[in-house]
Amino acid sequence: MLANIVVDTFLQGGWVMWPILAAFFLALCVILDRAIWWLRLQATLQPDKQNRVRDALGTGDFATAWELTQKTADPYLKNLAEGITHARTSMLAAMQLHATHLIEKSEARMWVISTMITLAPLLGLFGTVVGIMKVFAVITTQGTANAQALAGGIAEALITTAAGLAIAIPTLIVYRYFRGKVDDLVVRMEADAVKLVEALGSRRSRERRDRRAA
Repeated sequence: MLANIVVDTFLQGGWVMWPILAAFFLALCVILDRAIWWLRLQATLQPDKQNRVRDALGTGDFATAWELTQKTADPYLKNLAEGITHARTSMLAAMQLHATHLIEKSEARMWVISTMITLAPLLGLFGTVVGIMKVFAVITTQGTANAQALAGGIAEALITTAAGLAIAIPTLIVYRYFRGKVDDLVVRMEADAVKLVEALGSRRSRERRDRRAA
């Protein structure tokens, strides 16, 4: 029964409902793709080891930090490994390059979701215009006596508008959620870079003091 109601309502929306449906499926596919990517990333995280590495950097124990960042799929540990490896040459550039690649992967195809957020309501508005045009065409040719024909045009106008908004609103919420995760990723990468810079600066300061003392 519910399926029949959905199908009937969809058909009442007219041909504009088909591109709206295509926009829905395209947005859904990308959302599922991004959700799977984030779940896979989450599965690689090793919070305990991250804390141990940061503690080691805080005490200037680069050897332990280096050892802990090896042979891991954790993106934060790999980013720190890049920084430690290039500590005496281009540390920040190496970390930035690694972070950039990871951020690009996290943002892949996000433009499709943002496009659907705008496109779906516009398609709904287009369907509304088409429906209203049908109403005026009926009024012009038949007057207001044909209530069924008038109702059909009004239904088409309202259904397409509702369909466009029904797609755009939840898609916007999901998009903002993914954008928040990307922003968190950037902040954590930057925090790790700052911590490594501070640890390296403290180490060099100690080395200079030791040389002066000697």
